[in-house]
Amino acid sequence: MRRLAGLLVVPLLLLSSAACGSDDDKGSDSASASASAPSKGGFPAITAGAKFGEKPTLAKGTGTPPKELKTKVISEGDGAKLKNGDVTQVNYLGQAYDSTKPFDNSFDRKQPFDLTLGAGMVIQGWEKGLVGQKVGSRVQLVIPPDLGYGAQGQGDIKPNATLVFVVDILKAKQIPASAKGTAVAQDNMDLPKVGTNTDGKAPSLTIPSKAAPPKKLVSNYVLESKGDVVKETDSVVVNYVAKLWKDGKEFDNTYTTGKTQTFPLAQVTLKGLKDGLVGKKIGSRVLLVVPPDQGLGDKEQSGVPANSTLVFAVDILAKM
Repeated sequence: MRRLAGLLVVPLLLLSSAACGSDDDKGSDSASASASAPSKGGFPAITAGAKFGEKPTLAKGTGTPPKELKTKVISEGDGAKLKNGDVTQVNYLGQAYDSTKPFDNSFDRKQPFDLTLGAGMVIQGWEKGLVGQKVGSRVQLVIPPDLGYGAQGQGDIKPNATLVFVVDILKAKQIPASAKGTAVAQDNMDLPKVGTNTDGKAPSLTIPSKAAPPKKLVSNYVLESKGDVVKETDSVVVNYVAKLWKDGKEFDNTYTTGKTQTFPLAQVTLKGLKDGLVGKKIGSRVLLVVPPDQGLGDKEQSGVPANSTLVFAVDILAKM
């Protein structure tokens, strides 16, 4: 089963797709000037933008790259320590050890990156290097190839590259196991029915066998919480079950992996999913029925047939 998230959201530093650097990274004078700055203890020097929140400039590494993960706290925050299962929001800059040119950074995009630690969303060097660090800290990571992109490389990252990251840890939250709230009557017999369990397991999702799919987006509460209302600018942490209306076939399910998904709504490309979540309350469970013109359209994508009506049961667990 293919994870649907890759079709819905513009990927950033995901395992499957490293982002490309911005135009501001190319041929920068400060990067060229930093080429001769020495490395200390295997950590390339930060030659500008050393403070938390500033876009850093990194020198080229000198000497043989470290063969093991190296982590250095540049400045320590006073927040909670990160744990596996935390949804974390960071800014970062990434550069190859033997280069002065960043291959990616979130500072120029002005869009922090959200990840769930321990969920396999990012390279192992991040997973191992960020656990135990405090919110509000700036951390430098030097990541050997076996904990990065390995012998295959990725995009602008060469095979067997040692990577250097400067990471600002902005926020972190522990995510609840399930949506909770008041059960809302599901009395329309022509719409799917969603289970109301709150034990952290996948809810049932039953599609009526004889009803025609609706032509307009459906976004209905199944469990309505008292949380904050989701805005278009939010990043939301969700669990969901997704099926095809036509035959009830399940094509995605985050519960089977035990890993939530984080959707920056500004980057969600599936209109019905975005519109269906905006305006709903954090902590709720929602039924979404997405018609083809607000879903994946008239082309087959990753096993989802063309012109499919999509059905989701979504737990909106938190926002960043």
